[in-house]
Amino acid sequence: MNSIALSVKPRGATRLTLLLLRLKAKALLVLGLRDSARAVFEEILVRFANDVQAINSLGYHALSAGDHPTALAYFERAVALSPESSNAHFNLGFVLEGLGRSALAEQAFRRSLALDDKMDRAWYGLGLALVRQRRFVEAIEAFKRNTTLQSMSPFAWYQMARVYMEMNQPDEALTVMRHLNGFEPKVAAQLERETGLSLSVLR
Repeated sequence: MNSIALSVKPRGATRLTLLLLRLKAKALLVLGLRDSARAVFEEILVRFANDVQAINSLGYHALSAGDHPTALAYFERAVALSPESSNAHFNLGFVLEGLGRSALAEQAFRRSLALDDKMDRAWYGLGLALVRQRRFVEAIEAFKRNTTLQSMSPFAWYQMARVYMEMNQPDEALTVMRHLNGFEPKVAAQLERETGLSLSVLR
């Protein structure tokens, strides 16, 4: 009986310790003390080496500091521990894209979408990775999937217009710009400046 009690107590204490450390880190983040929060997440990993929440948090911290190689190491670790997580694959794709490793980023985004094909940001990331590889037709399809899921978000619409211009299809680009002008006129105006197309000219 005593041996059972002794074996249960450390597990309960461990879970409580982890919970308290997570709460401390979150409180520090709320207060804007990001470096202090990072130190707590690092402490968590010393005690709980496979805590995915701490690993992801340290990855985000490195990414926000512009340290893509460190972020990559954390997100690769998160994927290894949670291969069934679409978000883990997305994070990996995002940092790979930031490093200019577009073919690997594409693979990561596709794995994310295989797990959750309604992850709109993964479709957007996939589109960017395909644009870098100059696979414009596939990129357009990825951006269309994003806009189907997030119709009022201007980012994929903007990228779509730019890709159509790369494909020498100004009429299609102008159609996208006119649609965008209906809910994000500033972005449409930016595209006018960048493409040389005019929304006031009928085509």
